[in-house]
Amino acid sequence: MARIQDEKKLKKDYGCKNKTEMWKIQSKLRSFRAQARRLIPLTDAQAQLEKKQLLTKLFNLGLVKGNAKVEDVLALKITDLMERRLQTILLNKKFANTIRQARQMITHGHIMIGAKKIKSPSHLVTTKQEPEVYFSGSSAFVSEMHPERIAGREKREKKEKGRIVEEKALELKKTGKTPEKLKSASEKNSEKNSKSAESKGEN
Repeated sequence: MARIQDEKKLKKDYGCKNKTEMWKIQSKLRSFRAQARRLIPLTDAQAQLEKKQLLTKLFNLGLVKGNAKVEDVLALKITDLMERRLQTILLNKKFANTIRQARQMITHGHIMIGAKKIKSPSHLVTTKQEPEVYFSGSSAFVSEMHPERIAGREKREKKEKGRIVEEKALELKKTGKTPEKLKSASEKNSEKNSKSAESKGEN
């Protein structure tokens, strides 16, 4: 039951059409782990070469850091690979407003990586390819003034303003101050300054 619930949440969060898409990513992850487990105890020249090739491949996919060891591959999770899917990259680059819209854009042929049009939402994007992800020249979304892109910007700006207000409210709560108290303190300071100015004028 726990596994089913986890898969259901993963499917929703990353906009997969079905669980088969997740299982394919899971299979790829198991392959990386199995290769790492096989190579860890080996020390010969061929093993060192294979270790380097595996780490280079995962580094290019943005899954490990440059100084990573083969043991680090065992710590990878399925979410790490899901974050490198084109569908997720599109949402993170703010080209799509929702994960479902990102999928629709890809399957309808609106997205290109470099000069190649990609129609697979599960395509794993390398760190080198990521800056090349953009709308195709024939796509209506290429225009910054497209209604969906404008709506997305407005939604993000509204969300950012809400976040700032929440942070300020939390900060005031921690300091024990409220907007009313701050206003009162401000008024007192204003009155004090006014009286001080009047006193100087009389002198």
